[in-house]
Amino acid sequence: MIRVPILMYHSVSDRPNAETKPLAVRPSAFAEQLAYLKENGFTPLTVADLVASLHNNNGRSIPERPVVVTFDDGYADFHSEALPLLERYDFPATVFLTSGWVSDAGKDAAGRPLDTMLSWSQAREAASCGMEIGGHSHSHPQLDQLPDDELRQELRRNKALLEDKIGSLVSTMAYPYGYSSVRVRREVRKAGYWAACAVNNAIAADRHDVLALPRLTVAEGTSMKMFSRAVEGNQVPLIYMRERMLTKGYAVVRRTRYGLRRVRGQA
Repeated sequence: MIRVPILMYHSVSDRPNAETKPLAVRPSAFAEQLAYLKENGFTPLTVADLVASLHNNNGRSIPERPVVVTFDDGYADFHSEALPLLERYDFPATVFLTSGWVSDAGKDAAGRPLDTMLSWSQAREAASCGMEIGGHSHSHPQLDQLPDDELRQELRRNKALLEDKIGSLVSTMAYPYGYSSVRVRREVRKAGYWAACAVNNAIAADRHDVLALPRLTVAEGTSMKMFSRAVEGNQVPLIYMRERMLTKGYAVVRRTRYGLRRVRGQA
């Protein structure tokens, strides 16, 4: 069985604001984590490269110690803090970008950004440096709570804007808040994405649905001991036990909530 740690980052900053702080990582900590991966023989892949390799679509097999680094939302500190470190360690990454949050989104602005966001030119620069740009919806809603028409619009507008502004095919995405459902994943496929990331705090394996690839959260409270155990696959369920229990419990709540909304709408 092929097993791949897919790491989920958000902000990389010494001065995160109150809203991004819980999921922020200091640049010094991020550098230490990249150094660990480099020194211990991990080979970085983008999400698109990983999925293509799993299906042997790019003529190469999975390396011996693969790892995938991802960033959600598209904060400006990716450009100022994370990108220079990724280039220093020669690590490609995947940035899942919320198109309506881009700092110069203009008439396409939507939702409420939590901090200063990347501009389109910075996103293009990241892509030119070997970073993959993926989708993360247009306004960052809870996709599994949206009516079908709004869900389709969120997914397709995001993909179309990214491809227009970045100038390359966008084939992967990540679910805002990590939440999806069978209905959401079906629409993701129809929108033209062929892989998507959730959270779940588990090591990804070739048995997983490519439209629900699990990731490992890296945040303010992630110590190097916890980080090394997670990427090595040691005691991952124990490390993330609390987060996994909360995720499973809330999934039941969300399914019930959406069901009730549908019933009310049909009444």
